[in-house]
Amino acid sequence: MVEMTREEFEDAVSEGLDLVPEELTARMDNVVVLVEDEPTAEQLDGADPAHGLLGIYEGTPLTERDSWWEAGSLPDRITIFRGPTLRMCQTPQEVVEEVAVTVVHEIAHHFGIDDQRLHDLGWA
Repeated sequence: MVEMTREEFEDAVSEGLDLVPEELTARMDNVVVLVEDEPTAEQLDGADPAHGLLGIYEGTPLTERDSWWEAGSLPDRITIFRGPTLRMCQTPQEVVEEVAVTVVHEIAHHFGIDDQRLHDLGWA
């Protein structure tokens, strides 16, 4: 387990976001990236217990949005979980790398890419 302050972890999330190509971040629409210490029981429902839940995308993917969506929808949420990430990593550098993968994985869900396709691409 790695010891890392919340501020250091948030910096790692920012670094992960910086790795996302500008062409993609420019196309992200009405989405916020958050850091939480632990997932809720509701967020854990359906998660793989062997790997824990490092991040989650909650919202309507861009590929499923329609005119109904635009009428006052709240922002989609990408949440990166500090506790599970720190527990699975052995070094601060490993945390930065794992957070980057998790950020990209969850952004892919925002673009409508499912877990199987992410697995095929090496991002799951």
